[in-house]
Amino acid sequence: MVGTGAADMVLQGEKSPEYIDSMLRKLFHRLLDALPSQCLVCRAWPSLSVCEDCVGRFAQPRQRCRTCALALAPGLQQCGHCVSNPPPLDHCLAAVSYEYPWSRLILDYKFQQQSGRASAFAMLLRHAPWVEPALEDADLVLPMPLSAARLQMRGFNQALLLARQLAPERTQAQLLLRIRDTPPQSSLRRAERLDSLSNAFAVDPLRQHCVKGARLVLVDDVMTSGATLFAAARVLRAAGAAHITGLVIARTE
Repeated sequence: MVGTGAADMVLQGEKSPEYIDSMLRKLFHRLLDALPSQCLVCRAWPSLSVCEDCVGRFAQPRQRCRTCALALAPGLQQCGHCVSNPPPLDHCLAAVSYEYPWSRLILDYKFQQQSGRASAFAMLLRHAPWVEPALEDADLVLPMPLSAARLQMRGFNQALLLARQLAPERTQAQLLLRIRDTPPQSSLRRAERLDSLSNAFAVDPLRQHCVKGARLVLVDDVMTSGATLFAAARVLRAAGAAHITGLVIARTE
């Protein structure tokens, strides 16, 4: 019945192509989620993409810095570096630490054409404390953009797929732009990372009004030093964003 309804709307022209595309994409992912699958971690069958046992074993919530998501000792709210050098993020959330088994799964997701894992990572994020409230409060969800060269090489933007899984109606893929390619951040020292990201991002000048006064969630897959997220957040802050939350699957320690 759902498929017939979607087809009727297309034939009748009652909705825009973008609306139909969004509805069909959501239906497709719901059908996939309903099918039995194998746990990506322990290979249990049938299971969710990441079974409850593996979430309980490998994705226990940790105390993290509220502005850079670095793991902290219990009772602390912010790391020393963020206290002395406040980052441009109001809040930063990570589902897990960048370690086994998530590091392997994320690398396969990005570099082995495993784009279907976006739904599993979205589920993992939704299990993390404060993620659902952050998404509900957001006016817009922005994926970290890739340069044209990186996008052509990889074939997809992993942050965009993740954002669409988390909040399809509020995801804006063309508002935050990557206007300069940079070397992989993992290959650079911190000072080099900061320098390489200078003027790497921009807000679409025709859409700056969408940013002014908005509550934003900025989505990426992995956070290392935070240089990339911070550089993008500064651009959004300069464009008038009222509140910016960084949201990543994993944070290095």
